[in-house]
Amino acid sequence: MDSQPVHSLRRVLGFWDATCVVVGAIVGVGIFFGPRDVARISGSSGAAMLAWCLGGVVAVLGAITFAELGRLRPVAGGQYHVLRDAFGRAPAFLFVFCNLTAVQAGGAAIISIVCAQNLLVALHGAASSDAYTLTIATLLTWTLVVVNVIGVRSGARMQNATVALKLLAIAAIVAVAALSPAAALPQVAPSPAHAMTLASLFAGVTITMFAYGGWQQAMWMAGEIHDAHRTLPRAILLGVAIVVVVYLSVNWAYFHLLGFAGVRDATALAADAISVVSGGLGRRLAASAVALSAFGVLNAQFLAGPRLTWALASDGAFFGIFARLSHRFATPWAAILLLGVLSTILTLGLGLARTDQLTTGVVVVDAAFFALTGLALPILLRRDAPGGRSNAWRIAVAVAFALLELAAIVGSVAQQDVRRVALTGLAWIVAAIATWFVFFARQTTPQDTT
Repeated sequence: MDSQPVHSLRRVLGFWDATCVVVGAIVGVGIFFGPRDVARISGSSGAAMLAWCLGGVVAVLGAITFAELGRLRPVAGGQYHVLRDAFGRAPAFLFVFCNLTAVQAGGAAIISIVCAQNLLVALHGAASSDAYTLTIATLLTWTLVVVNVIGVRSGARMQNATVALKLLAIAAIVAVAALSPAAALPQVAPSPAHAMTLASLFAGVTITMFAYGGWQQAMWMAGEIHDAHRTLPRAILLGVAIVVVVYLSVNWAYFHLLGFAGVRDATALAADAISVVSGGLGRRLAASAVALSAFGVLNAQFLAGPRLTWALASDGAFFGIFARLSHRFATPWAAILLLGVLSTILTLGLGLARTDQLTTGVVVVDAAFFALTGLALPILLRRDAPGGRSNAWRIAVAVAFALLELAAIVGSVAQQDVRRVALTGLAWIVAAIATWFVFFARQTTPQDTT
């Protein structure tokens, strides 16, 4: 491929493109399954809705924090630059390494499989063999690799289209609920008495916080956004606001159509909800919605994630080949291919169940870097914010966001099933530290990636 080591990213994305990256990276398959888990933990529809509201509050705090950081560092791979400038090159390297090899690659592997499974159900009405599913998952992955290599505009157009379609699909579920009279609702047995406790509410909020994550990916693409220091903050805030409204609306729809017991005991939540009014079509319609949403999130991984790897390599803190951009398309082709290779290895080598265990172990690592990024804002504001701005409330928001993310880690580790696989995340951090010291610790001259 025709490429060169140093090249400028093209600022070709606008406000709506950036907003769609935010919405598309957050709204994934979780909203079609997560409400059931929150309901089981919370114990009542009221407590479950409260958990989603509180998770939305955390998301808004995070959006405000990252909007401010995007204003301060409107460059490609912005979150890497934030961590590097606030805490040094080693923590920034650990973030990108763990994000690439576990969070992004593992997430893309799972999402591609979920997308393939639901696509096949939508087309054939039933699940297919494991080999066929993995083949389709791999083809979906490499289709999006090609789309994103040939241009950021092609990847962004794909993202815009999938966001619009997934929002329409979710709006359809909400509309079905709004048009369903109370008399038409299924009769379910009342839920056993369950007093909401602080622990159960906190556990439910922890699940929602992971479902709300993803707004940071727009910050990774700041180097390709027009007037990024103004466009990026507005896109993050609007995108998160849209997601909060969508999540609360669809949760209301689930409870309206199924009742609390129906949501709590659902095996296929979206299919059960749609089946209330569409009968046998419910399974295929729900599978179509999940497949579409998964495809959009998968595209977001290849659209945004490689920009972090490119920023790291361009800064001299990773292997130089990944600092190369396509001379023709101005895309980080090597970083995109790397993510595709790692994702495919996990998809074919581990399969769905074992890959899920892998990524479950590193969600606490993801939250840790969220917290670290939040704590970077006070440092950067004191260091280089323009004079005359009142920063006290921004610092308070960032610190509150960081503390809540740390609390989410405590809440996750406190759950026994997560605690058992959390060692996977620890092993990944150890591997990242070893990689840093062996290959990159002595490289001390960063390159300009703006």
